[in-house]
Amino acid sequence: MSVDNGAGAATRAGKRDGRRATIRDVAARANVSVATVSRVLAGNYPVTYRTRTRVLRAVRSLDYVANAHARALAGGGPESVAFVLEDITGPSFAHIAAGVEQETARRGRLCLVCTTHGDKRREEDVVTLMREQRAAAVILAGGAERTAEYRERITAFAHQLDAAGSRLVLCGRPAPEVPPGGELPVTLVEYDNEGGAFGATAHLLSAGHRRVLFLGGLSANTTVQERRAGYHRALESYGLTPDPALVVDTPFTREGGLHGMRGVLAGRRAEPGFTAVFAATDMVALGALEALREAGLRVPEDVSVVGFDDIPVSRELSPGLTTVHVPYEELGRSAVRMVLERRDSTDGGGAEEQRVRLGTHVVVRGSTAPPPR
Repeated sequence: MSVDNGAGAATRAGKRDGRRATIRDVAARANVSVATVSRVLAGNYPVTYRTRTRVLRAVRSLDYVANAHARALAGGGPESVAFVLEDITGPSFAHIAAGVEQETARRGRLCLVCTTHGDKRREEDVVTLMREQRAAAVILAGGAERTAEYRERITAFAHQLDAAGSRLVLCGRPAPEVPPGGELPVTLVEYDNEGGAFGATAHLLSAGHRRVLFLGGLSANTTVQERRAGYHRALESYGLTPDPALVVDTPFTREGGLHGMRGVLAGRRAEPGFTAVFAATDMVALGALEALREAGLRVPEDVSVVGFDDIPVSRELSPGLTTVHVPYEELGRSAVRMVLERRDSTDGGGAEEQRVRLGTHVVVRGSTAPPPR
């Protein structure tokens, strides 16, 4: 039998004043403890049918909404999956985040998106917090430099999370080397960066181009390294010696592509010295296209352009941008699916490494053609 005491009256008054009902209000209305309300809402502890009915009736009458986010961080309610990246404004990262969110929601987990802006201390703080809160997984996305410091940091993250019953997932990020015979408790979700770059460059070479500008970088970042390696391998497969003058270092942004291409074209009154451009990302390609138009060069009649990523805007351009398709949303979904299926398996999985590698392919659109005569 529900007891409507003074606390219940106070609750009704609070609701009339526009105050949101709290778990204490529900407990007072149902004449039970706050702990009992928590148990009923979490469904993780046996409660009598009569008590459960009383609590749920109070929840409905007060229009109480439990804070699922707070419950998850407190160790109750749905498990959380943290997606950690440098900057969510990049189109490729945004699509990985969408895949992570879709799969966590489908599996009844809570998705937390955290940005570090390149601050390693912030990344460490996020991993520490998720370990303390026993998150199901922490997904780190994006390339990195293979250094001793990186190896030590990621190895520590993997073992710390594993000890807390969580899991480190590296999405598009290299795994640190471990000693022979050693194991690292980590899940790896990769895509064929080098193969995609090889295919993009080979597409231009097969059309007859021999002077292909790589616009994207000399960085030690693994993403850049792999795309540059694919570019070099394609040239060598056609019997061409890579020309260092045709490798231009630019940030992976539209502004980087714009300024990089402007620099290449500056002072060249006649032929630009190349007939095709392989831009390391679609955003770099967008900047390159703008600079080529400024210089009066037509695409693809004068210069062919290929990008990498296949972000939506690449399909909307005129002409459409030939590019390398990367299944970014599937990367995010695979990261969540692999780690949660391992977690939900009957044996609980193991501490060994998990790995999947997704394919990439060239999407041919109107920005490429044979070189001009």
